[in-house]
Amino acid sequence: MRRLHPTATAIGAILAVSLAGAAEAKPAAHHRHAAAPSKETVELQGEVQSLKAEIQALEARLDAQAQAQQQTQAQVQAAQTQAQSAQTTAQAAATQVQAEQSQILTIPTQVDTATKKAAPKPGWWNETKVGATVFADISNIDNRNAAGKTAQSGTNYDIKRAYLIVEHKFNDTYSFNLTTDLTFDSNATSPSGAASVTNNEAGGANTASGIKSTQLFVKKAYLQAHYNDAFNVRLGAAELPWVPFVENINGYRYVEQMFIDRTKFGTTTDWGVHIFGNLFDHIVGYQVSIVDGEGFKQPSLGTVNRTNAVDVEGRINATYKHFTVAVGGYDGKLGKDVSGVATYNTAQRFDALLAYTDSKVRLGAEYLWARYWADVTQANHAKTNTTEGYSVFGSYNFTPKVAVFGRYDWIKPKADTTPGENENFFDVGVSYKPIAPLDFAIVYKRDSVVNGSLSTADGVIGVPTGASIGKGIYDEVGLFTQVKF
Repeated sequence: MRRLHPTATAIGAILAVSLAGAAEAKPAAHHRHAAAPSKETVELQGEVQSLKAEIQALEARLDAQAQAQQQTQAQVQAAQTQAQSAQTTAQAAATQVQAEQSQILTIPTQVDTATKKAAPKPGWWNETKVGATVFADISNIDNRNAAGKTAQSGTNYDIKRAYLIVEHKFNDTYSFNLTTDLTFDSNATSPSGAASVTNNEAGGANTASGIKSTQLFVKKAYLQAHYNDAFNVRLGAAELPWVPFVENINGYRYVEQMFIDRTKFGTTTDWGVHIFGNLFDHIVGYQVSIVDGEGFKQPSLGTVNRTNAVDVEGRINATYKHFTVAVGGYDGKLGKDVSGVATYNTAQRFDALLAYTDSKVRLGAEYLWARYWADVTQANHAKTNTTEGYSVFGSYNFTPKVAVFGRYDWIKPKADTTPGENENFFDVGVSYKPIAPLDFAIVYKRDSVVNGSLSTADGVIGVPTGASIGKGIYDEVGLFTQVKF
């Protein structure tokens, strides 16, 4: 049987009592005929029927609510079960992630251990670097004077420098550098090295035998001790204080040698002791080189080329907020103070530089003063000379790969004996750097020497042999390259 809700039961009881009272109030019926229901009875019966319908509707609604409550409770229980299951799954996943992370952390150690096992045993090659630098060009040269074109004129492919560089690091203090270069030896006595004396070269007979070869020579060979940034020592053939310093600021060594190197009033390396360093967070730098003065092509070999004196070259520089100022100098016999040779003068040189450099702009001005540079063995003081000159250069980078550059040099090499002689040199060009190890530049150079002749890095330029008045003009246009790695 269906269980009645307590509310429905109460209502039913009330109805029963009401009906009973109504029945008792009715008069006794006659035995012959049943009395017809009164109006009140009919109304009461209608109310009872209405109350029954309401009770049934209420029971149905209460049953539906009870069923819905049961369903909700079942759903809540199901959701709680699912939540517990998800929490269990999440905990299992977290445990697995932690385990995998632990395994990942062990991978570097495993790789390092495997690498060490697979690596060859340590040797000298582990701390050795090998590199190369090559300067080359293909160009047309027109070198002429009053007598016409010299033998240097024409078109050719030239390798100006080909450095093979080997660097070895013994430890954090000691290292070694060996840099070789090559030169073409024509076995000739002509000042420019040509197979025969050219029209604008003075001097005696040519004794060339016709044997020609490319020779390898040592450009740098030194042992370095790096004690700290402020104090370093190099023993051997190493960079001198001035020319390499200017090369780093100029940035276009592969196009042309620097001012005093190009005019042969200085060089890049020499044999001796070199001390250098940087102070005050690299704001101030210095270098002092005590050398034999022979230059890198003529090292002292036993009893050959030994000098009785040493030369000194030095530099001090300061850089602050893109500006660099430097002064330097040279004093010595240039390797000419050898047994059996009298030296009457000491070559001297003073250098100064002011420059500005940033990521786009390079501007610089260099000044040179020298005395007795070519007159160390000159006994007649009236025939000695002082030299004065300057160089200005600049470049602008439109992009990290494309730039324009230019330079102008002026020098009076014999201010005392030939005051009318002077040289004017300039170059202009456009450079392109496709990748870090490669440089290309289209360049035009022009050099003129008035009332004399001058031996330069580009050859001898000036008036013909025996002449003292006139002009020699050198023009060159071509593609210049640098490969460096």
